[in-house]
Amino acid sequence: MKKRLNHTLDPSDWDALRTQGHRMLDDIFDYMQYLRERPVWQPAPQEVRDRFREPLPAKPTDIDAIHQAFMQDVLPYSVGNAHPGFMGWVQGGGTPVGMLAEMLAAGLNANVGGRDQIPLEVERQVLRWVRELFRFPESASGLFVTGTSMANLIGVLVARTSALGTGVRKTGLLADGTRLTAYASAAAHSCVKQAMDLSGLGQDALRSIPFNEHGEIDVAALESAIAADRSKGFKPFLIVGTAGTVDCGAIDNLTILADVAQREDLWFHIDGAYGALAVMAPDVAPRLAGIERADSIAFDFHKWAQVQYDAGFILVRDGQMHYDTFASPAAYLQRETRGLAANSPWPCDFGPDLSRGFRALKTWFAIKAYGVERLGKVISGNCALARYLGDRITTEPMLELLAPISLNIVCFGFRSADADRVNNNIVIALQESGIAAPSTTVINGRLAIRVALFNHRTTVDDVDALLRATLDFGHAETTGTSHKEHE
Repeated sequence: MKKRLNHTLDPSDWDALRTQGHRMLDDIFDYMQYLRERPVWQPAPQEVRDRFREPLPAKPTDIDAIHQAFMQDVLPYSVGNAHPGFMGWVQGGGTPVGMLAEMLAAGLNANVGGRDQIPLEVERQVLRWVRELFRFPESASGLFVTGTSMANLIGVLVARTSALGTGVRKTGLLADGTRLTAYASAAAHSCVKQAMDLSGLGQDALRSIPFNEHGEIDVAALESAIAADRSKGFKPFLIVGTAGTVDCGAIDNLTILADVAQREDLWFHIDGAYGALAVMAPDVAPRLAGIERADSIAFDFHKWAQVQYDAGFILVRDGQMHYDTFASPAAYLQRETRGLAANSPWPCDFGPDLSRGFRALKTWFAIKAYGVERLGKVISGNCALARYLGDRITTEPMLELLAPISLNIVCFGFRSADADRVNNNIVIALQESGIAAPSTTVINGRLAIRVALFNHRTTVDDVDALLRATLDFGHAETTGTSHKEHE
């Protein structure tokens, strides 16, 4: 009689696991419900860090003990972007609905690289909604990716294929001696330069174009750079416009960039990491005029759409060119009209990943649960908060705005003879206080306190708390007394 082998990782007692799961769900709901009672961020003590230096476990650990370790040593020491006082970087706050959708996706554990399964139809449904948002044709393709860094890379690769033909996938960039050049604002995100690096084109092939006093790309300088490159024998192939710069939220003039790209026969890609989805907000959408003319758009649902990390997206007008850039003839990816190998083309035909998580589910849940109108109101509300903060800053004698407020990012400073040091220390003090967590950037050579308002939970009270603490820490830095004492 053969010995029965049983190496399952399923529990022997499903009821006990169910009870534990409900406890874990309640704990994380409590965390989300009572976020305001916690600090935005706090540094982890060394003894907590030391607990993550244990040797590799050989034997099982009780799941309740693991959960308690999470509650005690992990949950209190995250970056804090779910908190309404998190204002430092361009990160969404997530939602309870998104959390539940993630749980369902994890339970299903679908690999959404391909095959005949409804999770692919969920992703295709979101693609249809995205086409509608940006007024792209039905032939446009799209793909969920980790984030806009990957989406920008895909945009560059598709533009490269469009410029050189599909043969470049086999022969490489130097086969015919063509030297491609691309153009982006000096205010563009660093991942655009990284995309040029990873694509094999090289960072030097990206021309960094100056921007004007509003943070928008200088179109005259762009046109001059294109003409200069053509005269030197280079082949311009790509313009990257930015919809929401990372420093101050500026939006390039997308209509004019589309005109230049059309006239010069260049691929027009838009890095809309967070700003692109402002098309959902009727009062902000006109600022994005021209985005519907792009050849490709990169953006993140995990920013202004508040979807849980990660959920980036790339949208490409020419779906066939997108397919031709990535599709593989490998035998193990052979397609059929029936069975599990049906339902092509598959997502793996439009990007580098064969193994892909079910990112589309949490996005599908969010759009259906909240609707575009409500998500648009969050965007409008964040921009209104930024204007409110700007108005408050202009009424405070010790504070000054350091950049125009374009969308929802405010750059300002505390007035001081040693302003860079003082403002840097204010930001650190704010972060360590747990009241608010802004960041810093450099505007016209000056260090600025940078407030990025992306969280749907953030209110006027949170902005007021930031301002009070900024003044208090600023006076402590410059006079040795608190703001209240100074008054």
